Amino acid sequence: MLARQSLARTATAAALALLYPTFPAGAVDAFDPASNLIALDTVSMGGTTYSQVRATVPSYSLLGVDGGAPGANTFDALTQLLTLGSIAYQGSTYNNVRVTIHSYALLSASTGNTGASYGNLAGASLGPGASLNGALPFPAGNAWNTDISGAAVDANSDALIASIGLTRGLHPDFGSGLYDGAPIGIPYVVVAGSQPKVAITFTDYGDESDPGPYPVPGNAPIEGAQVSGAAFGGDRHVLVIDRDANRLYEMGNAYPQADGSWKASGGAVFHLDSNTVRPGGQPGWTSADAAGLPIFPGLVRYDEAASGVIRHAFRFTVASTRRAYVPPATHWASSNTSANLPPMGMRVRLKASYVIPSSFSTESKAILQAMKTYGMLVADNGSNWYVSGAPDARWNNDKLVSELGSVKGSSFEVVRMDGLVTP
Repeated sequence: MLARQSLARTATAAALALLYPTFPAGAVDAFDPASNLIALDTVSMGGTTYSQVRATVPSYSLLGVDGGAPGANTFDALTQLLTLGSIAYQGSTYNNVRVTIHSYALLSASTGNTGASYGNLAGASLGPGASLNGALPFPAGNAWNTDISGAAVDANSDALIASIGLTRGLHPDFGSGLYDGAPIGIPYVVVAGSQPKVAITFTDYGDESDPGPYPVPGNAPIEGAQVSGAAFGGDRHVLVIDRDANRLYEMGNAYPQADGSWKASGGAVFHLDSNTVRPGGQPGWTSADAAGLPIFPGLVRYDEAASGVIRHAFRFTVASTRRAYVPPATHWASSNTSANLPPMGMRVRLKASYVIPSSFSTESKAILQAMKTYGMLVADNGSNWYVSGAPDARWNNDKLVSELGSVKGSSFEVVRMDGLVTP
C-alpha cells in the first residue's frame, strides 16, 4: 500500500459486502467502493507505522473476515496481504478483514502516530490561528466527529438540496490575503490557562449567553477586522480556545473596550471535553451562531487540510432556512415553516458516487473527503453553499475557488434528520 503495484486480477465490485456478522459502526478507517478509496488511521509495514494513509485500491481480492475483537492494520509488502483491524463499509463495521491488494496507488501517508486527540487540547500551540497539533474539539462520538458516510438519506433530500441550489458550486469562505481589506475567513486564537479573564457585557442576547468573564486578549483577532484599522465587516466573531481548561469561548458582534473588557451581542462557552450542548427548547438558546452551534469545530483549517486528512464536519450557510432545528443545533432563525427549506443543524454530505479528481490539490481532496465522511452542518443564514474556514497565508485561493467551486449542489444529499424540533 505504500508503493504502486499493478496485477491483472481484479476483485468483484462489492467484495466487502458480505453477509458476515456486523459490529457497531464508528471506526475511523473506512472504504468507499464508489471511488475505491481506502482511508486508514494507521497501518504497520516493515516495522514502521504510517498514519493518515489514503490510497485508491481498484484491484483486490477478499480473503476472509474473522470478526471478533478488532486488531491492528498491517500490510505485508511481500505477499501484498493487508489485514484491517476494523473497517467501516456502507454503514457497518467489519473486524479483522484480510485482503490481497493487487493494484493500488498511495495518495498520502506520514510516518509516526496520527497525534489525534479527542477532547483534549493540551498539546495545541498558542497564538492566532495556532495549530491544534492533531487535537480535535469534543469527544470522538460528538456530532462534529461522527462518521456519517453510511447514514440513511433523508426522504426529502432532493427538495432540500434544490432549495440551496443544484447548479451552484461550493464557495470557500476562507483563504489567504485580504478581501475588502480584511483577512478571508473566521479567525481564532489559542491561549493558555494563565490568560487573564475579562468582563463581558452582552448587548442583545444576554439571557441566552454564558456569563463572563472570558479569557479574551485585548488584541484577539476579530472577523472582518481591516488590516488598516478602518471600519469592520462581517459578523465580528471572536473565538478563543483555552487549551489548558479545554474551553471554547465565542462571541458575535464583539467590540474591545478601553478598559480591557469586551462588548458583544452574545456569547457562549463550550466544554471541549464534553458533549453538552446549549439549552434546547422552542426555539432554544442561540450562540455566536444562529443555530446555537459552536463555530470553531466546523472551520476548515489549513494545517488539517495540508495533512491530507480532516476528521470532522464543517460549518456552512444557506440563504433561506426553516423555523426549525435538528440536533446538535438548538436554535432556529427564520419564520418560514416550509418543509422544503433546511432547518438549522441539517447535515449534508458529498455523495459516495462523486469521484474526487486526482488532479485536485491535497487540501481540496482532504476537504471533499471530509464532506463525504463527516458532512457539513447548516449553521447560519448567509450565502448558499458558503463553507466556513480560518484565514491562513498558506491557502492557494485560485485552487480553492476553482476546485471546490466545481463541486455543485447536485453532488450532495441530506442525511436523515432525527429529532427535528418545530414550533
